[in-house]
Amino acid sequence: MKRMTPETIAVSALPAVPLTMEGASVLHQMMRFRRAAWRELTPAAQAEILGEAAARLGAMERPAEGRQSALYSLLGHKGDLLAVHFRRSFEELQQAELAVARLKLSDYLEPTGSYLSVVELGLYESTAKTYAGLAARGIEPHSEEWKKEIAAVLERQRNAMATRLWPEIPAAKYICFYPMDRRRGETANWYRETMLERQRMMSEHGLVGRRYAGEVRQIITGSIGFDDWEWGVDLFAEDPLVFKKLIYEMRFDEVSAVYALFGTFYVGLRVPAAGLGGIV
Repeated sequence: MKRMTPETIAVSALPAVPLTMEGASVLHQMMRFRRAAWRELTPAAQAEILGEAAARLGAMERPAEGRQSALYSLLGHKGDLLAVHFRRSFEELQQAELAVARLKLSDYLEPTGSYLSVVELGLYESTAKTYAGLAARGIEPHSEEWKKEIAAVLERQRNAMATRLWPEIPAAKYICFYPMDRRRGETANWYRETMLERQRMMSEHGLVGRRYAGEVRQIITGSIGFDDWEWGVDLFAEDPLVFKKLIYEMRFDEVSAVYALFGTFYVGLRVPAAGLGGIV
């Protein structure tokens, strides 16, 4: 293979896409209770249905090597119930979805939305250092040697960040979920900015989130090619006001003020499977 000199590898020739690591497969299911139909059932029939749901969903609530589900009572008109599933693969997500669909309770649930994604860790800082280091060694972008070096970097990062790639669903009382995009407008286009500029902005953006590190847990998922938006954001906290304060403060940094587009927000309270009867 012809080896390039560092001088021949221009910055503009380096890949524009930052390295990412993917972990848990994630599905959000938003549903509405068909309460009119539910009220037509006898108390005994309701108890039987809730008992089945509590047993099966209760087993899914227990974390097991990156596999876990959680239920939330949604506030507002967007639905009554949010089911969040973290699994090791899309195949396992399908089984979780089918498990919910096969419940007798599902006859009284109407889907109002869903979101499919995977836990994603963006590596802007590592990407810039890695690309620059490989270029300094004269390794041509996208060559076999380049790919081998990148694979080694990602493997080291995966081992170091395994708990973030395969997280348990936080036990916090409240959840806030929303999808988002990066703007691709005529005057502000995130995807036309250089790697170094995007790295700078993301670094500043991350500083805001770190200031809330004891109050809120954030899990970012990637959904490009999987759903209608580019990312999903789950926030978990004991006090819902933290969602407002964090997201409002982030609106003032450059990444959000110039490049962020937000989808529908869903806010809910954690409900154990055994407590479903209290929200029907």
